[in-house]
Amino acid sequence: MKNRRHLRGLPSTPPAEVVRSPQHLPPGTRRRLIRDPRGWLATGFGVGFSPWAPGTVATVVAVLPWWFWLSDLPLADYLGVVGLAFLLGLWALPWTIRESGRADPPLVVWDEVVGIWLALALLPTEWPWVLAAVLLFRLLDIFKPGPIGWADRHFKGAFGTLFDDLLAGALTALAMALALAAAPPLLAALGP
Repeated sequence: MKNRRHLRGLPSTPPAEVVRSPQHLPPGTRRRLIRDPRGWLATGFGVGFSPWAPGTVATVVAVLPWWFWLSDLPLADYLGVVGLAFLLGLWALPWTIRESGRADPPLVVWDEVVGIWLALALLPTEWPWVLAAVLLFRLLDIFKPGPIGWADRHFKGAFGTLFDDLLAGALTALAMALALAAAPPLLAALGP
C-alpha cells in the first residue's frame, strides 16, 4: 500500500522535454486529439501529425484552400476568414496544448495555417509569388527576428502560439506587397 501511495505522486504524462514529436505523445493522447474537434482543428485537420516538419507541411497544405477558394474573396471577406480562423485557434489550441503536455507542441499547426493565410492576403495566384511568400513566412516563423521573437518571448499559451505566426504572416504580407509594387518598375528598367 505504501508503494501505491508513492506512485500516486508521479505525473501521469511524461515531462515536456520527452514530448518532442507526434510520435512521442503520452499514451492515448493521439486518439483523444483526433476524436475531439479542437484537436482536429489545432493539428490542421491531422497535418500536424506529420513526422517530418509538421509546421512546414501545414504551411504548404494551407496554400491549397487559399489557391482554390480564399484568393477569390474580396479583401474584407478574406481578412474576416483569417480573423475567424484566429478565433477558432483561440478556442482549439488551449485544450490541445494541455492534452499534449507541452507549451508549444510541434503537432499544433493551426498557427501556421492562420499565418500563411495572412501572408498571402495581397498576392496574385502566381506560383513564383506564392513560393516566395511561403519561404519568407517559414524563415520568419523559424528564426523569429525582431517583433516576432519579442512576441514569442512575451506571449504564452494559445494566444502566444497564434500571435507570433500572425506577426510573421503580417510581415511577410508587407514584404510581398512592397515586392509587388517594386516589380513592374524593375522589370521595365531591365526589359528591352
